Amino acid sequence: MEYARLPNQRGTHNWKCNVINHWHRSLSLDETRRLDSGSTEELVSAIRAGADLRVGTAFRHNEHIDPSSANDELIREVMDFRITYLIEDRWVAGIENLRMPVALPDGFGPRESMSFFLYNQDGHQAIARPFLDGRKADGEPGPSPINDWPDMPKYHELASFDADTNAPSSSFIYDFEYFHFMVRPIWREVLSHDADGTVIDGDMSELADSFSKGAEIKVAIRGLCDDLTPNDVASIDHEVFIHLGACYYYTEQRLLMAAANPVVRTRPSIPLGYGSRVWDFGWLMPRTDGQVAGWLCNPYTLEFHRETKQYAIRWFVSE
Repeated sequence: MEYARLPNQRGTHNWKCNVINHWHRSLSLDETRRLDSGSTEELVSAIRAGADLRVGTAFRHNEHIDPSSANDELIREVMDFRITYLIEDRWVAGIENLRMPVALPDGFGPRESMSFFLYNQDGHQAIARPFLDGRKADGEPGPSPINDWPDMPKYHELASFDADTNAPSSSFIYDFEYFHFMVRPIWREVLSHDADGTVIDGDMSELADSFSKGAEIKVAIRGLCDDLTPNDVASIDHEVFIHLGACYYYTEQRLLMAAANPVVRTRPSIPLGYGSRVWDFGWLMPRTDGQVAGWLCNPYTLEFHRETKQYAIRWFVSE
């Protein structure tokens, strides 16, 4: 499949795809994470244009779920990544922002938490797990010992952080049977502006009209995680794509704002991952004048803080 930048009625451009409202496999990796079909360029082009992302994998029950079991049944999994990152305009990663731990095949895991799984375009994976059950944590943030996981030879833990805190995280590779990166190109960019709200491309009227007719809205916020990078380290260019929920339009001020779906922020890197004190989660309210109000949660304490900053934003509407 090819993505082309085509002129629209305003004389500007939008990314278009000849498959609308359908999922398309843009990149496939084999068990060793080698290219099987598609390309990273195709995946990057789709995400840059706002496409939704799902990743399909497969594994054996007694290799991944219960190593003591005799059940070697193949399980196919498809996960939705409603938070996507585009890093340096060349690298894609996605985060599951709504998932809680499941214990197949019966229900949920032993402790109440979120399961912020993260997948990179090359098959590198990560997990951050803020616990929500109120238990007191005994440890301090920092690097943790890496587990060899002898009962799960296909699981390769690469780094571990904050194991005895309320918010452990780790980076790993699991040798799934395959990795299928699937996109749904149902989005059209209608407005972009700089951090001060100055319009770069598009028209506020088109965004307001589309949302008023029921179109879903998505934003790409540039530099959203810059504050998670230490001051003595150069920040990495990135955009974070987030679905919006309730939207509000002030008709005289011509100002649109929205309550975003939950976001998971982490320090930009290639590959993307987690670490000690470099990630958080929460809620945002972006506006078309560049202002973004944040209500963000410290994963170690579960305490919230509010902030307001200015960002360059691209706004997309569903077709």
